[in-house]
Amino acid sequence: MPFLWNSTNHFNLANLVTMTNITCGLLATYFITQSHFDYAIILAWMGGAFDIMDGKIARKYHLSNEFGVQLDSFADFLSFVLVPTFLIFQAVYSSLEGIALITVAIGSIYYVISGLRRLIQFNINADAGEVAKYFTGVPTPLGAILLWLTYLSAPFITWIGVLACMVVIGALLNSNVKIRHP
Repeated sequence: MPFLWNSTNHFNLANLVTMTNITCGLLATYFITQSHFDYAIILAWMGGAFDIMDGKIARKYHLSNEFGVQLDSFADFLSFVLVPTFLIFQAVYSSLEGIALITVAIGSIYYVISGLRRLIQFNINADAGEVAKYFTGVPTPLGAILLWLTYLSAPFITWIGVLACMVVIGALLNSNVKIRHP
């Protein structure tokens, strides 16, 4: 299967691993709709593991290409922006009504747009196969981890506290904070 090792093939090994991340994100979304939050969280973390692996494979075997950069950002958007936002919306905010529901909807949309903006800006500035020493702004995987921690703290804080954390993390995605690349 030489296509697995061909950097110009859309179905090379690195991109297939990224597609596995996308699959985990889609399945996590399904489980959120069924209120199986534990399964969704496990799948989201599996997606994170695949996100780490795809980059390492792409660099080690020189499989990076523009398609892979775009595909990886789509996977990041699904697994690290939409899934944790949707999880919090369904698990924490589901009992809200009226102005409270509108407020958390606006905050959730803000986070999603912040994550999307960050990924688009990253793609504009990225060169296939290049890895910078520092990220400018919180990367979306770290933003997702911070949202998971917020989700875990939800029983101990009000929905307003959860919303405040989500908005602050959303702002950090597009901040000038420097985060060392692992």
